[in-house]
Amino acid sequence: MRIGVIGAGAVGGTFAALLAGTGHDVEITARGVGLDTIRSAGLRLDGGWGEHLVKLPAHPTLRTKPELAILATKAQDAATALAANATRLEGVPLLVVQNGLGGLRVAHEELPDSPLLGGLALFAASYLEPGHVTVTGANPVILGAGPGADAALLSLVAETVGAALPVEVTDDIEGAQWTKLLINHVNALPAITGLSVQEVIADARLRRIMTASMRETVRIARATGVKFGKVQGVSGAVLGLVGTLPLGLGEQFPRLLARRMGDVPNPGSTLQSIRRGQLTEIEYLNGAVVQAAAEHRLLAPVNAAIVAMVHEVERTGEHLTSDEVVRRLPL
Repeated sequence: MRIGVIGAGAVGGTFAALLAGTGHDVEITARGVGLDTIRSAGLRLDGGWGEHLVKLPAHPTLRTKPELAILATKAQDAATALAANATRLEGVPLLVVQNGLGGLRVAHEELPDSPLLGGLALFAASYLEPGHVTVTGANPVILGAGPGADAALLSLVAETVGAALPVEVTDDIEGAQWTKLLINHVNALPAITGLSVQEVIADARLRRIMTASMRETVRIARATGVKFGKVQGVSGAVLGLVGTLPLGLGEQFPRLLARRMGDVPNPGSTLQSIRRGQLTEIEYLNGAVVQAAAEHRLLAPVNAAIVAMVHEVERTGEHLTSDEVVRRLPL
């Protein structure tokens, strides 16, 4: 199958390398040094799914019309990337694999004639250097049908992707996205402090703030009629407890997430963006909670404060100490 992967970061690089390794004709889009590296030396993937070095066509935009496209850019870059590739994507099934909320809506606005699927990358991967991605947590991808996609297309894409990496299918991609959004709350504090996810969760004060942001998110979701889908064994019932238990008991949830990550320090995708000098997708993560609250005339002060601190680090390039974070967010 001809597959076009838009975005050569940690997620896009993983998809491209593994799909190419199973015999698909993969083209990938990249920019700058990443593009030059993939063209000259290939795309290297190592870690949880073994070592792969693949040579594949790489361009700033797609040169050929694929039979399946995968959008794996950061959420804030999605509309620009889709517009740049619109002539190659019209009517083409598109799998949107992004953190946060709103990816399918943006894709539908840009490509109203393309059937869409949503994907959640549960695997942990780090973009170590241009053209080099390491998988630190070999977890599955969740797929679900979006606008214009029927069961047959979902089955075909699940079979195609599933031959390259583990896949789970959901009948409620929106609910699964909200659950993944909550899990992705582990990303913001590492971006603010420069610490790994495991280090943040090991710090009792920072763990309490992380738990408070999760509890606030669950309460906003409940108030706005959201039903959490099951992701990585995390069900709506579990998240309901996070939203109702005292903070001290709710902290067991981020502890669980840290244990699942293992011992290899995980920076989280938001800190990886900071380290590369790029804007983060925080507005589509904790910021999405703030927006959902505002749309229903509710407040999300913990998440709003976290978003503001991430933007401060984006602007200044300087991380905040744990003491400073706690001072700004007393609980």
